[in-house]
Amino acid sequence: MKKLILALLVFSSGAALANSACDRPKNDFDGLYCLNKVYQEADKELNENYKKLSAKLDNAGKQALKSGQLSWINARNQSCSKSDADGFYVNLDCATRTTITRSQFLQDRVRECASSGCLNSKL
Repeated sequence: MKKLILALLVFSSGAALANSACDRPKNDFDGLYCLNKVYQEADKELNENYKKLSAKLDNAGKQALKSGQLSWINARNQSCSKSDADGFYVNLDCATRTTITRSQFLQDRVRECASSGCLNSKL
């Protein structure tokens, strides 16, 4: 639990590291801060794409989207994090890559809806 709290403090203290250059992090903490910025942006984009897609779907499509998203969240959590007696760990690089891939998938579905109609079977 202490490590989880420490990780949250590191993530929330971005202002202290705001002047660090993410193209050349000076240490692991600068690198973590920069990778977290990328993850936060990917997560924001994912949520925007989810909302855009959901707005275009009928009720069955919305349910399929929600179910698919919950499955994706479980798969991401299983492959990108672990918990043991020493604490809870997140592979932020894995979470970022996985989130970007899912966001691109959702964006592709938004484009499909606009061009050829929404296909619930692809959700």
